[in-house]
Amino acid sequence: MENNIIHRLELLFEHWKGNKPEETKLIPASGSYRKYYRMKGAGKSAIGAFYDNPPENNAFINLSIHFLSQGLNVPEIYLVGTDHKTYLMEDLGDSVLFDHITEIRQKSGFGSELMTIYKMVIDELIRFQMIAGKTVDFSVCFPSAEFDGQAYMWDLNYFKYNFLKLAKITFDEYKLEENFRNLVQILLSADNSYFVYRDFQARNIMLHNHKLYFIDYQGGRKGTLHYDLISLLFQARAEIPHEAREQLIDYYIDQAKIIDPKGVENFRFYFYKFALVRILQTLGAYGFRGLYEKKQHFLESIPKAVENIKWLLENNKISSELHELINCLKIMVESPEVRQLIKPPLTLHISSFSYKRGLPADLTGNGGGFIFDCRGLPNPGRYPKYRELTGKDQEVKDYFDQYEEVDDFLDHCYALIKQSADTYLSRNFTSLSVSFGCTGGRHRSVYCSEKIATMFDEHPDIQLNIHHLEQE
Repeated sequence: MENNIIHRLELLFEHWKGNKPEETKLIPASGSYRKYYRMKGAGKSAIGAFYDNPPENNAFINLSIHFLSQGLNVPEIYLVGTDHKTYLMEDLGDSVLFDHITEIRQKSGFGSELMTIYKMVIDELIRFQMIAGKTVDFSVCFPSAEFDGQAYMWDLNYFKYNFLKLAKITFDEYKLEENFRNLVQILLSADNSYFVYRDFQARNIMLHNHKLYFIDYQGGRKGTLHYDLISLLFQARAEIPHEAREQLIDYYIDQAKIIDPKGVENFRFYFYKFALVRILQTLGAYGFRGLYEKKQHFLESIPKAVENIKWLLENNKISSELHELINCLKIMVESPEVRQLIKPPLTLHISSFSYKRGLPADLTGNGGGFIFDCRGLPNPGRYPKYRELTGKDQEVKDYFDQYEEVDDFLDHCYALIKQSADTYLSRNFTSLSVSFGCTGGRHRSVYCSEKIATMFDEHPDIQLNIHHLEQE
């Protein structure tokens, strides 16, 4: 299959330039099932695209031609295959606006430089919506010409089936559907005569020749102004501060008002209602790609989208009559089970052992971990009354509790383990081995293992697996 796709794209390149490409490389996929290849030859470069969905391809191709005619920065379409499953388009390079924004934010926070960039993006968005969008042939759009009630219900049910159900959040399905229908009725009362890009966010904007270029509008259709601005400002991983977001909404209204004052009447009345639907649709996508397909990038985006929902709840941006939906969202925001689905827990494999029998084997497959030598601590095993007991018995615990050096030892152990555990959690590692050894593996090592376990037993993202090897 792969070789066949490459062959067909290379034939297109040859028809376009008269020579076969000297190099064809697959571009790593992100959230799309489409395949893209960078093709170079005769001093030229192009992106070869394949997707086994001609209607969607035609939507992208026709919209590209229209936007180019309106002076918008989108990729030029060079050539289309006869089956409409393959096409060649302009190579815009690899510089994605989201990466540029992230780099700036890490260096200097969300300041005036990023506000300027977002305002430039908003200016271009308005051109898509209000200028080029007014003359779009919506009959070419896929899967429908208009963002109608069915499309909104699809987004909401996408969230229900691909997030709520996969996260095992309980709800009254009848009442939730009723809430969905009521919400959709409000959305449908907004003016829907504009172009909706559908996925207008910083990952779909390229930096090419010091200009912004726009891609991935194949799902565009007729609809309202709000949806695309929300896609941009509520992009989960962009983490735009709420104050900056409010300023950018005001900027959008002021600029759009210059072109079409009527279009932004009552803009804020609808804005957060559409924001709710867009964030839920995004969570549905993250649920499908993350919880179902187990793609880590999408799992990592879920907490930030959940934070956006939390903000809507805390700031009363969700209509109070949507009782069942609000109940679901509160459970989602507060649920430790959802947190564990989003972020795989770290298992601490804690064990005690006897040095007489050698070091314990690592059963996690990772190698390494901590091994702490308890033989420098006071030893109750020297006394007959403790000899048959273990570090789990109260008499032995009382013995150790009288020695300050035992607490100091455990504090140092805990600090080392915690430092590694925090790093492992941030990198989504799932296993860390911690072993305590003493001469017989009964008293000091068992006591220390149990004590360390209690220090971690209430950590929401850590699970404990304790083994006392000598006793087993």
